[in-house]
Amino acid sequence: MNSFDWLTHMGIPSVDKFDIAEIKFKGGRKEYYRNIDHISLTTGDPVVVDVPNGHHIGYVSLQGELVRLQMQKRKIRDDDNILRIYRVATQKDLEKWEEAKNREIPTLYRAKQIIDEMKMEMKLSDVEFQSDNSKATFYYSADDRVDFRELIKSLASEFKIRVEMRQISLRQEAGRLGGIGVCGRELCCSTWIYDFKSVNTSAARYQNLSLNPTKLSGQCGRLKCCLNYELDTYMAALSDIPEVDKPLQTEAGSAKLQKTDIFRKLMWFSYNNDNNWHSITCERVSEILELNSKGVTPYDLKTNHGKEQEDLINKSNMELDALDKKFSKTKKSKKKKKPRNPGENLADAKESLKEERPSNQKSEVRPNKPASEKPGQNRQNPTRKNVENRPKPVENQEKGPQTPREGNPDQVPKKKKNNKRRFNSKNKGDQNKGDQNAGQ
Repeated sequence: MNSFDWLTHMGIPSVDKFDIAEIKFKGGRKEYYRNIDHISLTTGDPVVVDVPNGHHIGYVSLQGELVRLQMQKRKIRDDDNILRIYRVATQKDLEKWEEAKNREIPTLYRAKQIIDEMKMEMKLSDVEFQSDNSKATFYYSADDRVDFRELIKSLASEFKIRVEMRQISLRQEAGRLGGIGVCGRELCCSTWIYDFKSVNTSAARYQNLSLNPTKLSGQCGRLKCCLNYELDTYMAALSDIPEVDKPLQTEAGSAKLQKTDIFRKLMWFSYNNDNNWHSITCERVSEILELNSKGVTPYDLKTNHGKEQEDLINKSNMELDALDKKFSKTKKSKKKKKPRNPGENLADAKESLKEERPSNQKSEVRPNKPASEKPGQNRQNPTRKNVENRPKPVENQEKGPQTPREGNPDQVPKKKKNNKRRFNSKNKGDQNKGDQNAGQ
């Protein structure tokens, strides 16, 4: 029930300030009192106010222009019936009020015992003592009218105080007691609702809620106030949804409405109360209703003729075939090459050299070619290299880069091929023996 004054920062002159303040009492009850003496008040200050036959203490909850708006909203007239504010409560006033509040709990328990002894059908929920300790207000709820004249006499003689009985509704009772709702937040009736509106079961029907009283009722035992929050939105959405009073007639069977999605505009039907539900749009439902009114029965809920159904099946099959062809073309996995023996790699290299050498070899006229060599000799043995054209190796000389022979500047030097014979790992011992014999 707290209010935020969002006009406090505007700096309105005190002369033009609205002279009525909103005062809050126990249980969230709020009343309006006039600040005749122009006392400087702050939100939350305890003040002593005038009440019939005495005075009471409350807290300032709102003041200024917002109080004028609240009075207009609650239809309270600004006339002489509004009582005044005496002063800001002193420490002595607060101590006396604290003593009066300490009497509330014992009085409540004793009053309930008296009600049970008199066998009266009423529920006592709260007791509020006036700050001057001269009056007590008993709040109760009852389904029927209760004659409590004898009860007032017994309570007045028991507690030696003036008694006032005030009947409240079950929603107001829950607001005074407070609590936590199923949403996890504090009850709306104890935080901000002051005007309770009636809630009907039709609000739950419009929102497609199950009519379960344990789920729809609040802590007060009545229907939850929050059922009215989204009712207007549901009513606007239901204007586009057709009313289905009887099952839809199709060649596949009678279709009964099972569920309606109001905001997605979808409706679910089942053939002959089958467990399989079929969803169609609201436009399609309106079309079937119109056909049934003319005496025409469609093939099923989605098509009017059997041929259309076959076309839909063929189309879906074509799409499935296209997807199968798309995902059936998978990439071939690359096989890992197995490691080979060194002798096999050498043999493969020689064979590739024989195949590539004749196509890439260019015919060149060499000036130092001996006359005894036949012209077709190189063609018969393309892999044989010209040994005479190579420079002879020099003994006891470090190996260096090969230089072209004198008299043939166009000749490109060729890398010397390593003619060392390779042996398999199995014959390494024989090779070493041969080297030792040669040294000896």
